[in-house]
Amino acid sequence: MTVEIENVVAQPVIVAVVRENGSAEVTAGGISHQVRQDTLEQARDAVVAHVSNQHAEPLGRPVLMHITDPAGQWDMLVHPSGRVEAADTAPSARASEFGAVELEPAKAVDTDIRATQRPVRANRSFLTVHEDVAAAQHGWRGILTRLGLNSEPSDTEKAERADVRATSRHWPGPRTIAIVNGKGGAGKTPTTVILSSLFARNGGSGVLAWDNNETRGTLGWRTEQGPHEAHVLDLLPRAEALMQPTARAADLSAFVHHQVDDKYDVLRSNPLLLPHQQRLTAADFDAVHQVAAKYFRLIFVDSGNDETAPHWLQMISHADQLVVATTTRPDHAEAGRLLLDALRDRDEHARALADGAVVIVSQADREEASAATIVAGYEGLARQALAIPYDRAMRAPWLRYSALRPATRRAYLAAAAVVSEGL
Repeated sequence: MTVEIENVVAQPVIVAVVRENGSAEVTAGGISHQVRQDTLEQARDAVVAHVSNQHAEPLGRPVLMHITDPAGQWDMLVHPSGRVEAADTAPSARASEFGAVELEPAKAVDTDIRATQRPVRANRSFLTVHEDVAAAQHGWRGILTRLGLNSEPSDTEKAERADVRATSRHWPGPRTIAIVNGKGGAGKTPTTVILSSLFARNGGSGVLAWDNNETRGTLGWRTEQGPHEAHVLDLLPRAEALMQPTARAADLSAFVHHQVDDKYDVLRSNPLLLPHQQRLTAADFDAVHQVAAKYFRLIFVDSGNDETAPHWLQMISHADQLVVATTTRPDHAEAGRLLLDALRDRDEHARALADGAVVIVSQADREEASAATIVAGYEGLARQALAIPYDRAMRAPWLRYSALRPATRRAYLAAAAVVSEGL
């Protein structure tokens, strides 16, 4: 439902600017009011409460508010009771401001059966295809929905829903995603953790994060430990038994570490051992991968830094999708580029992986160069490169998806959706 603006007594328009960090500014008659909240949603609610109490209630009638926030621009009527509703602000007059384009009227279609040579029998069904028609849940449209006035989601919310659906897919057969970069500290482990979290949270169980790094891999340190200390070398002697028909999925719990909040499992390496004490052969990798492919639908492999190691090369042979992790440091970005070049010269499968690679560029420090510069540098070198904003939560010893800022979660979701396209 919308209310015609003409029904509201003339008054100065109230302008509100709401920011993602939870701050907002409300201006009416040249006087500004500052709002400070912890989240974007809280700021939106606080703006409505302020306008209702300070403007609508004293007048005893609804007031018009124009809002600008990260989700877009809106015109709303705020009532003395705190109720809000969309305002009809003559769309034709505002078309140029919001980029609207008028469409030509549809041409009439002659449906006279005599105009055809013979009857057309359409392959029709009484069953309909269900589309995502759920009302808006976020932004000002979400506020309207919570007040009982269902509103169509914004383009921003639709895009986010599409990315969630992409990371919720299940494929016919297991898929292996290799997260690579020859430089240590380039972000392989954090990228493995967050991608595993997103695909498990959205698509359900059956997601494994595997530390394929013999040089003190830290995936086990940065994730939740189960009720044991098992790692890949403990699983390897049991690989054949786990492939038997009598083996049960629950038997694998003795070797992997379940992440309670993020819903995926971790197969650790042992960071206390020297590389030569836990280096896997190509056959060892095959044995572990065979077990992982039996019990998990998605396998995210956090690779080591030695691109000549047998288990690293065997990982590439099994990979369905390559993800190059890098920070905004030039040496990390260059190492990723050189790796893609080397894979293109290896064989046809490796070349296809390099051409279809997804590059995830993390802004590791506030002071570093913009991630956009590195993203642009990878144009033409990979299928797509995406930037992740700086987030100090990425430095936490135990890395959890829920601790990330909303902007970081959204950026990773977009990256995960691109990864999904390659599976």
